[in-house]
Amino acid sequence: MSILAFSLLVWLGSFSAGLVGSLTGLGGGVVIVPLLTSVFGVDIRYAVGASLVSVIATSLGSASTYIKKGYANLRLGMFLEVATTTGALIGALIATHVTVKILSLILAIVLIYSAYLSQRPRPEQTEIVSPDPLAEYLQLNGTYPTSDGVIPYQVHALPAGFSIMLVAGVLSGLLGIGSGAFKVLAMDQAMRLPFKVSTTTSNFMIGVTAAASAGVYLTKGYIDPGLSMPVMLGVLPGAFLGARILIGAKTQILRIIFSFVLVVMALKMVYNSLIGGL
Repeated sequence: MSILAFSLLVWLGSFSAGLVGSLTGLGGGVVIVPLLTSVFGVDIRYAVGASLVSVIATSLGSASTYIKKGYANLRLGMFLEVATTTGALIGALIATHVTVKILSLILAIVLIYSAYLSQRPRPEQTEIVSPDPLAEYLQLNGTYPTSDGVIPYQVHALPAGFSIMLVAGVLSGLLGIGSGAFKVLAMDQAMRLPFKVSTTTSNFMIGVTAAASAGVYLTKGYIDPGLSMPVMLGVLPGAFLGARILIGAKTQILRIIFSFVLVVMALKMVYNSLIGGL
């Protein structure tokens, strides 16, 4: 395969990853890493390095739209980034000392869980209960626009969400996937935020988390410009398009297709890992 053909195929795959990652809040890395390793035979550490660059691009591409429209909660996102950034640095340092086979198996497990998570029903609005005192003190509650006007929401179980964010950060640094599934889990399930707020705030956060761990991969020599460039150039327009679609879209059909792809890629990576094909 020529370099031009390889770059074009990587660009097409990255565009799709950016589109889906922006729509679901799971981050394009959950597609980029298995795509590069299983389809193109790239070493998983270089795939993770390229993925981290793509995750930063995804966040830049979609977060600006979400912030402008009033969906993303910036105060909450920056507070939770303390946990995810710390976890990302820890994960990136661990990744340089873990075998490729172990990384592949961990990624497969995360992919399957992400597929399961994407199919869980999430209410658009949260019920009115007592807010978290710490969230009130830090002024983390907010509002988001809907077809019926601007609706207020409250942040709940902030310590539990903060703990899950720490785990999300470790997985991001370890696997280069942005760990959007766990960020959405923390905000939507633990802190009971509206789905679109969880998704958009996750998209805003994954770029900061990825940037923290990308520096470690860069110093270790695992970010190849020849691989990262077509990935970034594909993810960025995909993320912009996904951000525009999400505002008024229902994504259930996309979630079903996305979950199927995740499971297939996970099984492929388990197979490759068991036979030593990576």
